[in-house]
Amino acid sequence: MIVVTLSDCPARLRGDLTKWLIEINTGVYVGQVSARVRDELWDRICEHVKDGRATMVFSARNEQGLQFRVHNTTWEPVDFDGITLMRRPAREIREKQELSVSRAEQMRTARRSQPGRVLPADNYVVIDLETTGLAAADEQIIELAAIRVRQGRIAEEYEQLVRVEGKLKPDIVQLTGIDDAMLETQGKPIRQALPEYMAFLDDDTIVAHHASFDISFLRAACKREGIPLPRSRIVDTLDIARKRMKGLSDLKLTTLAKTLDVPILTPHRALADCRVLQQVYVKLNEIR
Repeated sequence: MIVVTLSDCPARLRGDLTKWLIEINTGVYVGQVSARVRDELWDRICEHVKDGRATMVFSARNEQGLQFRVHNTTWEPVDFDGITLMRRPAREIREKQELSVSRAEQMRTARRSQPGRVLPADNYVVIDLETTGLAAADEQIIELAAIRVRQGRIAEEYEQLVRVEGKLKPDIVQLTGIDDAMLETQGKPIRQALPEYMAFLDDDTIVAHHASFDISFLRAACKREGIPLPRSRIVDTLDIARKRMKGLSDLKLTTLAKTLDVPILTPHRALADCRVLQQVYVKLNEIR
């Protein structure tokens, strides 16, 4: 089950939502869809809902039995010992946020117009994961990769296959080129690979594409292995692309790379995707 609420729904987005969901009240949509469709709908919501607010709640195999996502809300989701709660800001903070919306938008517009502006500093890490499926609560990580960038240049790389329980599904093998034999001979157990990976990330700003996907898998794995959750600042290139790349049929990493003339050598391998993403990120920052 999935429930979506919107404070401001453009006509084009309403058309997309009603293909899959039933509108039971103004701005309230309910239905039953696959995880792939759900994620695509959320991407479209975030792309088309500019100043309005959006909330999505859906069934999940976790302790709560549900997960949720928010867009442009003053309430903030927080992780409390593996359970996601919504933190309601104090009254004075809410009033300040509401009063400062127009001013904040003016400031964002002014900053975007500054030549040569880069979103984080020139020091950050780019991450990418390959997994056995889409749901972090049910699936496993099969590859971890990251690139450390210092002063705008790649300084260090990390790549590690991860052994998993059971056999890989044929569609995952076909998509990634990773098979059971590779995981057995080259992979490490997640309990060994994950601490190495988190140490590599350190406290650097994390750059990822569709960051909620990668971070959800890292958080689930960290919880299972008893490792502190990542608390670094996260920059999602999907959010940047929504604002700066208009008129594209989709905002997948491969689409952005082709549009920005970034070569793609080995798609759906984590380290290769990190290298592509790093170049895409640099070029997105060059767009005024």
